[in-house]
Amino acid sequence: MTANIIDGKAFALALRERIATQVATFRETTGRVPGLAVVLVGEDPASAVYVRNKHKATVAAGMASFEHKLSAHTSQADLLALVDQLNADPAVDGILVQLPLPGHIDERAVITRIDPDKDVDGFHPVNAGRLATGLEGFVPCTPLGCLMLLKDQLGDLAGLDAVVIGRSNIVGKPMAQLLVKESCTVTVAHSKTRDLSTVVKRADIVVAAVGRPEMVKGEWIKPGACVIDVGINREPPESGGSNGRLVGDVDFAGALSVAGAITPVPGGVGPMTIAVLLRNTMISAHRREDVSYDKDAW
Repeated sequence: MTANIIDGKAFALALRERIATQVATFRETTGRVPGLAVVLVGEDPASAVYVRNKHKATVAAGMASFEHKLSAHTSQADLLALVDQLNADPAVDGILVQLPLPGHIDERAVITRIDPDKDVDGFHPVNAGRLATGLEGFVPCTPLGCLMLLKDQLGDLAGLDAVVIGRSNIVGKPMAQLLVKESCTVTVAHSKTRDLSTVVKRADIVVAAVGRPEMVKGEWIKPGACVIDVGINREPPESGGSNGRLVGDVDFAGALSVAGAITPVPGGVGPMTIAVLLRNTMISAHRREDVSYDKDAW
């Protein structure tokens, strides 16, 4: 058996194209385009790349992109004042403050200051509570993107045994709640789970988001299982090498001959995150303008 390689890049591109089409319709209906504001504090190289990619994708979809690049020495009070300004701006439908923030700023204070109805990252406690209780709200982009890939690959997920490896507020916990909503039987595991290989071995769905390079071995995978690898880790460069290769949390080569389907790293889950961010922004714009929409079409 050789697993089907799930092309997250192609899926994300198709989603972004559907969103771009809908942006034009929204503009005709409301006289404006959806707007996404992204705030970057400091000059973290990885964060700068993410923000640049989000800006490009937003503009390519026909949306308004509002970039705010602040010094690493920006005070918490000044950052909160900017968030308040964006909350009140009618042209802004979505607000994203890029994490991590400099050490002198309380991330929780910033996240909770964002209007939950503009929190397109889905990190606000109100949106976390909405997800946990089955109410409409914004879901973090990465786990929602994972769910889209799973449903595209497997169809109805009801009754399947799923294991989520990782318990972060950004991926692991919301991923588990999304799978519960789909009527899966869900186990949340992590690096301290006893006999983790046995737990993984029984799963029809494995979502690895633990942040450890190639921790999940191929022999752990149940034959035919669908594996979603959220991890993105850069291996140490070899002597005389450059940056080192990117690997996921799953031993891709080992899992390829066992799994039914698997996401690669890179090119799997990563492209979905930005596509879902645009989707969330579109939904926010429709809600704020009281324009009907079919969220399943995006």
